[in-house]
Amino acid sequence: MIRPRADLALMAGYHSPQVEVKVRLNTNESPEPPPAAWEREWLESLRQVDWNRYPDRGATRLRQAIAELHGVAADQVFVANGSNEVLQTLLLTYGGHDRTAAVWTPTYALHAHIARITGTQVVEGNRGADLATDLDEVRRLYDAHRPAVAFLCSPNNPTGLVDDEATVATTLELATSVDGLLVVDEAYGQFAPWSALGLVAPGVPLVVTRTFSKTWSMAASRLGYLIGPAELVAELDQVVLPYHLDSAKQLAGVLALDHVTEMDARVAHLVEERGRLVAGLAELPVQVWPSGANFVLFRPLGADGAQVWHDLLARSILVRDFSSVPRLEGCLRVTVGSPAEDDAFLDALTEILT
Repeated sequence: MIRPRADLALMAGYHSPQVEVKVRLNTNESPEPPPAAWEREWLESLRQVDWNRYPDRGATRLRQAIAELHGVAADQVFVANGSNEVLQTLLLTYGGHDRTAAVWTPTYALHAHIARITGTQVVEGNRGADLATDLDEVRRLYDAHRPAVAFLCSPNNPTGLVDDEATVATTLELATSVDGLLVVDEAYGQFAPWSALGLVAPGVPLVVTRTFSKTWSMAASRLGYLIGPAELVAELDQVVLPYHLDSAKQLAGVLALDHVTEMDARVAHLVEERGRLVAGLAELPVQVWPSGANFVLFRPLGADGAQVWHDLLARSILVRDFSSVPRLEGCLRVTVGSPAEDDAFLDALTEILT
């Protein structure tokens, strides 16, 4: 039997537990489904699809709708099967065996994972003692490695911390100085107080990635996109597989963007609920990190994080276990759920820790 590439043989995949529980707060999904009107519109639109024909290769309507949402041109938009395929296409285009990608950990594991799968060398720097981006570490990696691609995740997953504009701007200057590309991953950007989208411009080596999975309540559809310079998007179009985005998914995205008001209201509600969740955690013996996302990172004090995860699971509540991740020892991450789900989580955690 043929073997996989040697550099992939010992590489662990990216997985999160999928178990049946009453309260699932481990994958940062929306606690609510999309608007009922969107579902009716989408199902009706499927009747009009010519299923014997390939989908629109350029996803023209979807790109135009996303462009109108963000006030950019349609040729600045690239869409794919989830933001992870967006990242993969970026690395297939601008990474490779003779190039380097930079990350600052702890951060979203798939940045480094996808880079390695595409044959790109990965160099890692550390975040600061408070887990925020450390510009001294950013400069160190640029001075030592001149990375072709660098990733800032803001809000950062799994910490929830948001990079300020000065941090992004300084990193962008460093990327520009080495003819590199800066990728700002804003999968949770709608929950944050500011966005790097305003820094995207022609000739500027910056892209911002987004997803429909979180604020648009469409995790099942696997739809993501980026906003970047038109000339960069044109290169991605040359690399991505033809007809990679099916007709049903394109329709789902177009119709979702007719419901911006409902989505904005949901974001506001989740931000408010996040505050209530954080306030509840503050009453317990845990360390909590400030979050600009739809999740909260916390560390139980005086208790083993992995055991707390198991104790929550025994009560049919699933959160994400980061207790074995370097610099996140003992930490757990909880998604902001519905008020009832968050109450069940807080009640269970109180019972476990007090």
